[in-house]
Amino acid sequence: MTELTDKFKFILNIKDKFEEVFILLALLLLIAVFGLAADNFLSSTTLFSILSQLPALTVITIGMTLVLIGGGIDLSVGSVAALSGAVVGFAASSLEAPLILAGILAVAAAGLAGFVNGILGSHLKLPVFIVTLGMLEAARGAAYLISDSQTVYIGPSIQAFALPIDGLGLSSSFLVAITLVILAHFAVTRTVFGQFLIAIGTNEQAARISGIKPEPILASALVISGVLAGLGGVMNTAYLGAADPNAALGLELSAIAAAVIGGTSLMGGRGSIVGAFLGVLIICVLQNGLAQLGVSEPFKRLMTGLVIILAVLLDKWRD
Repeated sequence: MTELTDKFKFILNIKDKFEEVFILLALLLLIAVFGLAADNFLSSTTLFSILSQLPALTVITIGMTLVLIGGGIDLSVGSVAALSGAVVGFAASSLEAPLILAGILAVAAAGLAGFVNGILGSHLKLPVFIVTLGMLEAARGAAYLISDSQTVYIGPSIQAFALPIDGLGLSSSFLVAITLVILAHFAVTRTVFGQFLIAIGTNEQAARISGIKPEPILASALVISGVLAGLGGVMNTAYLGAADPNAALGLELSAIAAAVIGGTSLMGGRGSIVGAFLGVLIICVLQNGLAQLGVSEPFKRLMTGLVIILAVLLDKWRD
């Protein structure tokens, strides 16, 4: 019996590796298509643009992937990121707090939103979809209230976080995002938390019978998602150089699409952090490629919608 189980795990591992290779090939094909279609796509300017946009979506997608693996969904991440940015702007400008303290307060506020999601969705057994949908509106409203519905300019002090480090060519936010990808991959594949999360997402009742308590695990995933959304909000604020309460609108859809493209199931029980990161790369390359082709905003939204539908179809095909 043990030998059969080991063989089954080996087959699943090979399948996952092939899936990630397929996603990488799709990414390279997309780059080749835009490279041929747009004159300046294969340039250092485009690379810098992609690397600048990448960190915020990456860290938010990590949190979304964890929640999806556990069988939930977090629709509030975009608004929580905007809330985080608003807190940074308020703390840095109105309170004149040091930038590090402003960032900590912003991530703490986002973590509190994730904690509320976790308590209501996991411990009080309310539908996570509805809870996070409510938080989507509440966090966005809080962002408008804190910022007085105004964009708060912060300037070079926070932009340094998003600019390349001299002699390295990579920004601090990009290095933080890559570090979190590595840590999250390790957490999902090599820790008890990751194995419990997969078990709960696969079959919560069976996991409960086997002695796993789903509530703290699912609540932890939602708190982590909130914290990472907050960090993504700080990164996005650094990229813009200002705190905009309208920032990150629809970012939850891009995060879901990236996670699903990367091999995460909407039904739970399966997911890959590395695959999700490749999904983020595909989303960023697609957005930059369409922008360089001069595609209008309505058409870009249409393309984004089609990508999300394609991601759902891929998820259905995998099952």
